[in-house]
Formats: sequence, C-alpha cells, structure tokens
Amino acid sequence: MQCERCHQNIATGEQHEHLGQILCEDCYMEVLSPVITCDPWAVHSAKTFEREHRGRVELTETQQQILAVLKASGAIRPGDLAARLHLRPSDLERELATLRHMEKTRGELRNGQRYVILW
Repeated sequence: MQCERCHQNIATGEQHEHLGQILCEDCYMEVLSPVITCDPWAVHSAKTFEREHRGRVELTETQQQILAVLKASGAIRPGDLAARLHLRPSDLERELATLRHMEKTRGELRNGQRYVILW
C-alpha cells in the first residue's frame, strides 16, 4: 500500500484514513496538526517562557543548525535550507514555525521569492 500524499510505502495495518485518503503516519499527523507560523498565542507563550527562564531557551540540534546556516548566509530559500540540512520540507516548516514563535527567524520576500532570515 502507498501513501496518497507522499507516495511512500505503508506497511499493512499502519495506514490511516483521512477524508477518503490513505495516509502514512507522518502525513496523517501533518494533516491533523498543520503548521501555523503566524500564531500570536504561540509567540506570547514562547516569549513568556523565555522571560521566565531569563533568556535561557534550549534549542534542538536542528534549530541550532538552522540558526548557524542563517548566521553564515544571511538569507536562504526554504528549499535550499531543507536540502542543506537533509530535512523534509514539512519538517523544516515545523522547525521554522517554532523559531518564528520564539522570534529567532522570519520570512522575507525578495524578488517574489520567499527567504528565511534571522529576526
């Protein structure tokens, strides 16, 4: 059996049905919990947490790598960043949403193309 969204093979019994589609576990989780980058409550929560912990926020290894790439390059297109860090685009979007909520990264349009830059 094959996921109708990402086209990966799904082991028997591991498939999930959502709105008439057969999905793998990863795709099923993505449709149930979509990435929301512009979320005022998430920003408020992240900033409150950071303030209460005196600015000491632990980032994941992937988040640290994203910030290091941005510090070195200044700006990068999301597809190029995903390829450079060997991430699926959906995984990168989740990491970027988290960093956006912490006001560490943001998006910017340049000549009609989306770039990721430091806050």
